[in-house]
Amino acid sequence: MKKKVLALLLTGALVASVMTGCGGASDNNTTGNTDNNSTQASDSKEESSDGDYKFGKIDIPALDGSLCGAPIYIAYEKGFFKEEGIDANLTAADFETRKIGLNNGNVPFVNGDFQFFSSAEQGIDMKVIGGMHYGCIKLVVREDSDITGPVKDLKIGVDEVGGTTFQVASVWLEEGGVSAKQENGEATFLPYSDGNLELEALYNGDIDVAAVWDPLGDIAVASGKAKVLVDITKDEPFAGKYCCFYYASTKVLEENPDEIKALYNAVLKAQDWIMQNPEEALDLIVKGEYSQVEDKDLAIELLKSYEYETPSNAGSHDVKADVQYFSEELKKIGYLNGDPTEFTNNLYKSLEN
Repeated sequence: MKKKVLALLLTGALVASVMTGCGGASDNNTTGNTDNNSTQASDSKEESSDGDYKFGKIDIPALDGSLCGAPIYIAYEKGFFKEEGIDANLTAADFETRKIGLNNGNVPFVNGDFQFFSSAEQGIDMKVIGGMHYGCIKLVVREDSDITGPVKDLKIGVDEVGGTTFQVASVWLEEGGVSAKQENGEATFLPYSDGNLELEALYNGDIDVAAVWDPLGDIAVASGKAKVLVDITKDEPFAGKYCCFYYASTKVLEENPDEIKALYNAVLKAQDWIMQNPEEALDLIVKGEYSQVEDKDLAIELLKSYEYETPSNAGSHDVKADVQYFSEELKKIGYLNGDPTEFTNNLYKSLEN
């Protein structure tokens, strides 16, 4: 029965609401993978009480319909921002708005994946200050496929050429000895703005591999039509690495480092609370209309799988090494141009020093 229910959901609202990445969007598309997000009940959420806040009101662009943004939603709902002296105002904002805001200091803090790296190289003045969680993308193949690793001439579905799923698939290919550079002709990438259409193309044989955001891969597997080739949460070459980070405006970090620390502390508290209370966390997310969820069991399992950084383990994971790793990989596929070590040293900033 579970498989039948999930198969029906493939065309339902779940896919449209929680398949998006961690606040990320392509530099080539201001909405990026948020095209498939659910519409929020409002464009902002503000604290309603009239307390004294050390840091005053702070706009945090987080309302994109993504389950990936759970820590920010929970930090707001559980009052962790308030505990840190922040009058949080959660807003919706496209990628360009986030980039400009980070650069000029109007946006002090956002979550996003490694696709933000190219914007940093292009001059957007921001820093990675911490890890968020492990991956939320899977590569899936048909159930009867004999594909077990990278080979030449694969047709790979992605959300957009240049997007995060494209970059994940490209890294996987390059690490397996197959060039992902389109001019070399060893792999073909086909973009699908709708993840449902991408999976239908997989089932119909139009593509060999589908690179999809959670929960599409799980839904496809539950339908009996697909199997997971790579889960970047636990499979090489991504296993044990944060692909999603917290970014701070360099301007705010230099002028008011305590504000950035307070924001980061709030989400760390939220991540710890989610790990201990995933069911209640999902209830708050659904009740607050942050994300539309049809299959709660699946959403809870995804929350559990993300291995959030928490106050108890903060600093134990080498976030800088993850930034270095993805910098090197993005350099290989042509999405960064400079020296990865120099880039990492410039982008990563520990709040401990």
